[in-house]
Amino acid sequence: MAQGHLARRRILAFVLAGGRGDRLQPLTRERGKPAVPFGGKYRIVDFVLSNFVNSGIHAIYALVQYKAQSLIEHLRIGWRFGGLPDHFVIAVPPQMRWGESWYRGTADAIYQNLNLVRDFNPDTVMVFGADHIYRMDINQMLAFHLDRDAQVTVAALPVPIELASGFGIIEADGSGRIAGFEEKPATPKPMPSDPSKALSSMGNYIFNRDILVETLIEDARRSTDHDFGRTIIPELFPYAGVFAYNFLANEVPGTRPYEEQGYWRDVGTIGAYWEAHMDLLGPQPLFDLDNPQWPILTAPYAGPAAHVIAGEITDSLVGEGCRMDGARVRRSILGRGVKVADGAVIEESIVMDHTMVGRGARLRRVIVDRYNVVPDGDAVGIDPARDAQIHQVDPSGIVVLPRGLTRYSS
Repeated sequence: MAQGHLARRRILAFVLAGGRGDRLQPLTRERGKPAVPFGGKYRIVDFVLSNFVNSGIHAIYALVQYKAQSLIEHLRIGWRFGGLPDHFVIAVPPQMRWGESWYRGTADAIYQNLNLVRDFNPDTVMVFGADHIYRMDINQMLAFHLDRDAQVTVAALPVPIELASGFGIIEADGSGRIAGFEEKPATPKPMPSDPSKALSSMGNYIFNRDILVETLIEDARRSTDHDFGRTIIPELFPYAGVFAYNFLANEVPGTRPYEEQGYWRDVGTIGAYWEAHMDLLGPQPLFDLDNPQWPILTAPYAGPAAHVIAGEITDSLVGEGCRMDGARVRRSILGRGVKVADGAVIEESIVMDHTMVGRGARLRRVIVDRYNVVPDGDAVGIDPARDAQIHQVDPSGIVVLPRGLTRYSS
């Protein structure tokens, strides 16, 4: 598919950014899941937004709902395009145009905003989730969609069969046309080409405008789950041109040979969130944040570079504005403006923005949310019995310290 053909299409993107993220508590106590910090300087939502912008898709509505203020502020500060026509990232809370209800499902979220589709008048509507860590050249998925003359295309990823019951599972023929779709089946059907895997939906969709509008209007008339995975796709594929795009075929510019092919992580649990951070580390990380050809974009930080007065840092990411004076940090991620005092030891931990770690404090396999103060000499993640009494310990064994009170100066 010629790039010029893609460029002539009028594309509108929706990012479903209203997730509660209950399994990420307490990180989602004060914010929705897409607004949770990640990787020392980003929010989870930055990854899907960067994929759109790097793909040349700039007309984006982010549909927000649950504890949305943190996300709305982040989008306002970090995702402004300076007034260029059809270049915007706009947060849209429930408008309640058709009744006094919040978004009742992913499909209902788009239905409640069909006025935005009609006003923009796109050829193609893209509906993507905001909850995952990955890079994707969306133009390659669009080219697949157009080459197949598809009406709907679902991004899909092979997953181990033993994990597949947690996903929407797709059956597809050799051309990619979907012949079966089941949401979170108890017994997932394996891929014919590889019985050890099943083809899972990534929750990212490309629709031709007309079929999207017609389908959502019809769905709204009935009592359904109003959900793309549970309702829309299962009802469309028997008669419409619905195809699965294999994400493993996606080639992102600048990806290094040592990175995991088709890296995509749902960071919906504390354990998965911590593991995805560890994937950023090492001399050959599974997911390398350093990719100038496909950067992850975010809000700027109005502060100085990191300042290491003394200490030892091994295999770690250290954010802007950090200050270390005689501490040891190993296989950890420090956010922006973190202060680590003399004698502190931080190992395999995630310490978010503007946290203060006191003298001689020790952290091991701990997630510390923003604006925390770890007192002098405190030990977290060292003694499981003590941690269980005074901290929140995830079933994965990770200790989580909830967000502290905002400090405007320190």
